[in-house]
Amino acid sequence: MQSIINDDGSSPLVLVVDDDDDIRDILSYGIQASGCRCLTADSAEAALNILRSDPVEVVISDVQMKGMSGLDLCRRIKDHFDADVIIITGLVNNFAYEEIIAYGASDFIEKPIRLAEIVARLKRVLIERQTREKLKQAAEELHKNVERFKQAMEGSVQAIALAVEMRDPYTSGHQSRVADLACAIARDMGLSEDRVYGLYMASIIHDLGKLTIPGEILCKPGRLSGPEYAMIQTHVYSGYNILKKIDFPWPLAEIVLQHHERMDGSGYPNGLFGEAIMMEARILSVSDVFETIGSHRPYRPSLGLKKAMGELTSNSGTLYDPDVVSACLDLVEGERFQFKSAKGASVFVTTQMQSL
Repeated sequence: MQSIINDDGSSPLVLVVDDDDDIRDILSYGIQASGCRCLTADSAEAALNILRSDPVEVVISDVQMKGMSGLDLCRRIKDHFDADVIIITGLVNNFAYEEIIAYGASDFIEKPIRLAEIVARLKRVLIERQTREKLKQAAEELHKNVERFKQAMEGSVQAIALAVEMRDPYTSGHQSRVADLACAIARDMGLSEDRVYGLYMASIIHDLGKLTIPGEILCKPGRLSGPEYAMIQTHVYSGYNILKKIDFPWPLAEIVLQHHERMDGSGYPNGLFGEAIMMEARILSVSDVFETIGSHRPYRPSLGLKKAMGELTSNSGTLYDPDVVSACLDLVEGERFQFKSAKGASVFVTTQMQSL
């Protein structure tokens, strides 16, 4: 057999477990001749002691031995050690292949043993073991790269959110608090963490399109005129048009576009009804309304927490998804959610940006 070398340059370490001295000697000779290192044990108990002190990669064990059986040894190895197991047995009528594999064995060989077959099986198990390790390393590296990508992407999104807030001193914290509430609702409703994260990314920049709205309109202390209100409404399309050009793993552009749609079709920009509105957008709309009503605006003082809860309750099922409203109110009334200020203190009202 062509020698198999580990990535660190060492030869694989194999442990032979059998209470027959001759079999142990024969297997040890053949395994070492193949280029592997080999240790031997005359019982399962002795094998466990070796496994505790030596980095054994493959255990080749007989089934019937004094004390613990080879199958019980196999199960102990799979529970406590990082080693593959090859079972040798002459009791082929007593065990099905599936049963032996169910104990955790990587392979099994029938007696009478042939040294060449054992060496060939050992080589296959070692190659598969090395392949698994390489796949594991590749997966770990991929995970690190994904995390780095997510951090870079989130940093970019946070920078965009900051740019929106810098347009107007009254906007500080609105998008982040809406995002916190939206994620809490989404988790309470059982959305996957991947969808929750996508919702967070969309929520943190849901007002991105307001970069295109003149500051004097955003901060106007009085009522908006019809044309001014129509201009405010364009922010969802503006945000959508910016985000659709970026290939995010989540439908951020669509969530932003739909977050002012309403269940009865009275929302904008497309007058979508009910299920035609994405769940993430339904959650974002409730979070946005709740935070907005409970916050000060240039054109009015805060309307308070009770007013925000009353708005959601009275329009549940018409403007807002009733399941989302229920989750939101349960979180707030049960004191399982509170907004956080920039310094981490719990608050309900501080935001001062128009969110129409």
